[in-house]
Amino acid sequence: GLGVLSMLIGVALKLAPAGAAQELRLAAAVKLYELGRLSSGAAAQLAGIPRVVFLTKLADYGVPTFRLTEEELRRELENA
Repeated sequence: GLGVLSMLIGVALKLAPAGAAQELRLAAAVKLYELGRLSSGAAAQLAGIPRVVFLTKLADYGVPTFRLTEEELRRELENA
């Protein structure tokens, strides 16, 4: 689960130079956001950057900024 992932991130951060550590935290945050495990706010906090900056970084990783859940998508289609 997330416990193992956060432990691995912790180990990697100790081994990585400062710049790489920041990049690693951002990459982990983006992935967890993409998987729907973290909100954009929580992911930004993990990455150590403001939420607005995190949202702009998503495009660099090819992750859509706005996701719709299946339920939200169904509602959108019903209201179209």
